[in-house]
Amino acid sequence: MFDYAGKKVFITGGTRGIGLAIATRFARAGADIAINYLRNKKGAEDAVAQLKAASGKTPLLLKGNVAKDEDIAEMFGILKDKWGGGLNFLISNAASGVLKPSAELTYHHWTWTLDINAYALLALSRHAVPMMKGNGRIVAVSSLGATHAFNNYAAVGASKAALESLVRHLCVEYAEHGINVNAVSASVVDTEALAHFPNREIMIKDSLYWTPAKRLVEPEDVADGVMIMCSDLTKMVHGQTFIIDGGLSIKLPG
Repeated sequence: MFDYAGKKVFITGGTRGIGLAIATRFARAGADIAINYLRNKKGAEDAVAQLKAASGKTPLLLKGNVAKDEDIAEMFGILKDKWGGGLNFLISNAASGVLKPSAELTYHHWTWTLDINAYALLALSRHAVPMMKGNGRIVAVSSLGATHAFNNYAAVGASKAALESLVRHLCVEYAEHGINVNAVSASVVDTEALAHFPNREIMIKDSLYWTPAKRLVEPEDVADGVMIMCSDLTKMVHGQTFIIDGGLSIKLPG
């Protein structure tokens, strides 16, 4: 459906879950891929092998914490060196956060979650936009927690709300320069990350009950949304959040 041959895409958190699904979609569409990881080197190497099998090309693998300016600068330095200063798409997908009731959240919990889930987009965009040379797409991966309340999700939900607000503000700054900034927002996706939720089973059960489509969103569904947002079909879509949830946000009580 999409031909991204010759396009260059940097996907943070691109070695597993939703990020890997996005990278795989782009690889199959012919794009040159750079993926970022933080800790799991073995998992990252496995992802590289999977992407090479999908496209015949070896992706760039970049280690770094997207909440740290110095790590971001180092990764973009490598991208400029390897790709000659060109970048078409930035997918800000890497995420983390503390899953606790609000009464148990500390200042450290708060800053860690906000930095990696929201500030990262600001810092990544600052480096990416000059490389896009007046024609590019920035897509941030959000979640329904930005607009709906879930147990143990206070810090992460607030960070995702900040992320979506930042998307709108960056859109205003970059749209006239040929850069589209948007977000995709997913409901519950049963990835490795969901295993860290103390109420995982309840979340899955409730999501299946309330989702009109009667199935969970899969990583590939989110990847499809990202592909659409990076295509020429959305040239005049700026500052929006594309919700991918099987209708869950429409059906949720309240």
